[in-house]
Amino acid sequence: MSKDHLELGDADLTPLSGAATDVAPLGRDTGKPAHEMTADEDADPVDWDAVAATAEFRGLLAAKRRFIVPAVIFFVIYYFALPVLVGYAPGFMSRRVFGVINLAYIFALSQFFVAWAIAGLYVRAAGKFDARAQEIIRQAKGGR
Repeated sequence: MSKDHLELGDADLTPLSGAATDVAPLGRDTGKPAHEMTADEDADPVDWDAVAATAEFRGLLAAKRRFIVPAVIFFVIYYFALPVLVGYAPGFMSRRVFGVINLAYIFALSQFFVAWAIAGLYVRAAGKFDARAQEIIRQAKGGR
C-alpha cells in the first residue's frame, strides 16, 4: 500500500460510490422512475391481463387498427403505383408538366409529401390513442 493510503486510512472516501469525492455522484434524490422499477419494487402493480381483457382496451386496439391498416395499404399502393405506371403507361408518365419536368417526377416527389401527411395524421391520432391509454391505465389503478 502507498504511504498516502496508510496515512489516510479509512478516511479516503474515493472507493465509495456516491462519496463526496465523486465528480458525478450516482443515485437520485427521489425514487426510481416507474419505467426503471422491477416488479418487486413496483408499489402499485397493475394486472395487465385484466386490462387487456377490458372492452376499453380492445376498443383502443380496434381504433388503432382502423387507422393503421388503411394508412399502410394506401401508402403501399401509392408507393408501388409509380413503378407500375412508369412500366405500363410510359406515355402518360412522360407527359411534360412544365419544362423538362414530367408526371413521373411530380409523382415521385409527391410520395415524400404523402408520407409526411400520413405521418402527421398519425401523430395527431396517436395523441388521441395515448389519451385513451392513459385513461385505461388510470381506471386500472383504481381511478387515482
